[in-house]
Amino acid sequence: MKKPKFNFVITKEDKGYSASATINDIFIATQGDNFEELKTSVLEAVNLAFDDKDMVFIIDEIRFSLDLQSFFEFYRVINAKALSERIGMNQSLLAQYITGKKKPSPTQTARILKGVQQIGRELAEIRFLV
Repeated sequence: MKKPKFNFVITKEDKGYSASATINDIFIATQGDNFEELKTSVLEAVNLAFDDKDMVFIIDEIRFSLDLQSFFEFYRVINAKALSERIGMNQSLLAQYITGKKKPSPTQTARILKGVQQIGRELAEIRFLV
């Protein structure tokens, strides 16, 4: 059997985070107080679920999808005001998406993601003078 691909959906909870995925009719869910703890719990849960199939997974084989609130909680270094200016979105509207007061449309979500990914690409290309 070929190793399945995983995409865990991460959700910010009142206290900590939860992650869940369904793979080949196997539902896996876990939780953690922070992202590092959550990744460890996900990896343990996946390896436990596939133990009888003699499969061992590493964290790099698992993808994570986040809602906006969880993303901005994990990556507090991203300034929402600066991002809103960069993508041409009203700062108040982006703040409402981030806090969960409003739910962005798929188009708005794609717009925010595109801006975040562009920042990531730019940061990956940065070199410091030594």
